[in-house]
Amino acid sequence: MQRRAVPDDLWKRTLVRYPFLQRRDPADGAELRRLTSLFLDRKEFTCTGGLKLTDAMAVSIAAQAALPVLRLGLDVYEGFVGITVHPDVVVAQRSQEDVDGVVHEFEAELLGEVIPGGPVMLSWPHVRRAGHSAAASLNVVIHEFVHVLERAAGGLPPLPPGLTAQEFDSTLAQEFAHFVQRVEADETTVLDPYGASAQDEFFAVASEAFFVNAAQMQKEHPVLYGMLCRLFLQDPAADQPPARRT
Repeated sequence: MQRRAVPDDLWKRTLVRYPFLQRRDPADGAELRRLTSLFLDRKEFTCTGGLKLTDAMAVSIAAQAALPVLRLGLDVYEGFVGITVHPDVVVAQRSQEDVDGVVHEFEAELLGEVIPGGPVMLSWPHVRRAGHSAAASLNVVIHEFVHVLERAAGGLPPLPPGLTAQEFDSTLAQEFAHFVQRVEADETTVLDPYGASAQDEFFAVASEAFFVNAAQMQKEHPVLYGMLCRLFLQDPAADQPPARRT
């Protein structure tokens, strides 16, 4: 199969810039690199606002997008081709109808968004800072590509054998309800409070933390962490090498 090979030096720099991509098992690291190459071959990148795409930008996005599907494969991303990278957040016009039937118009600042059928939109500054924002459990690429996963399967991510839709829904709903209570009580949490806005956003926010701040996520949400291990067939808290002291 034709692939866009990732040069050794560029791959090493990507792992240094985004330490959460590193894996203890060399076979896992090699598989992530292989999926990154295949992703680059299958997807088309477009930049806006004068931003110029570089190999480093494309590889960083591809590697982070490949991480959630390290054990699942790239076929779950087949429903779209385009990835649009913006030089900053995107201001979009939105409307929302309240319980009284009144439609409210407002502007929303978007770090990323999944358009049905593509493209996936990403703010490059937030992608670039993902290595530093991992401590705050933030990762816009993982967030948006987890949305791709759930929407590709009609509202649920692909479930492995042994994890039923009923168990997934029930666990996620319970964890979401508890999280909303904590956010409303102004408690500090390892997860982005944005996750309290809707259950699908909670799933995406929890997945961010699962991959980039695994130890803290496991400590604060052990049941949810365990279910995500079964869902993604990964255990980042065990799979990632220990952080180097600087």
